[in-house]
Amino acid sequence: MTAASLASPVEVRIHGRGGQGNVAAAYMLAATAIREGAFGQAFPAFGAERRGAPVAAFVRIADHRLRRRSQIRQPAFLIVQDAALLGVPGTLAGLRPGGAVLVNSDADDDDLARRLGAPTVALPAGALAREILGRPVPNTALLAAFLALTGLLGNDALKEEVTDRFAPKGEEVVRRNHDLIDRAATAVPAGAWEEAVHAATA
Repeated sequence: MTAASLASPVEVRIHGRGGQGNVAAAYMLAATAIREGAFGQAFPAFGAERRGAPVAAFVRIADHRLRRRSQIRQPAFLIVQDAALLGVPGTLAGLRPGGAVLVNSDADDDDLARRLGAPTVALPAGALAREILGRPVPNTALLAAFLALTGLLGNDALKEEVTDRFAPKGEEVVRRNHDLIDRAATAVPAGAWEEAVHAATA
């Protein structure tokens, strides 16, 4: 499954808190799509975005030019950077039937899936980032896991985006982010959500 074979856009909503790199994650995902020759669109929900406050961002990925600019109310996928937000009204709102949720958590996947009523994968992305980067920012690890789960885009393209984004900070920072991408991608079942992509874009 690749972005080049999409009949309609894949819509992703990313939930996090101010300071977790939520908006940066959305732009990185869209930019990764563009690197692979697809079309990507990313934008945040507008409003007060003080540090620690809930923040949402939206991503569309397609094989054709994107003209819709509205917020995503019925996402095919949710990426949740803070598991505490699962209990906040609106986080799970509108998830399409057959959609799936990726959560920054060390909880059991099946337990979360029963609780949320949707296929769910938990990845301790913050802990991985702390181990490898020295900072518990979960966004890059979650993006790598999302791409591995869906097969929508390649993690090599994500690495290219990370290289350009972090090159001013030095080769060591880039290398550590590449290591984080590899660790996160291999920590989830590759291709597990490919059918969900097909269903969302049919």
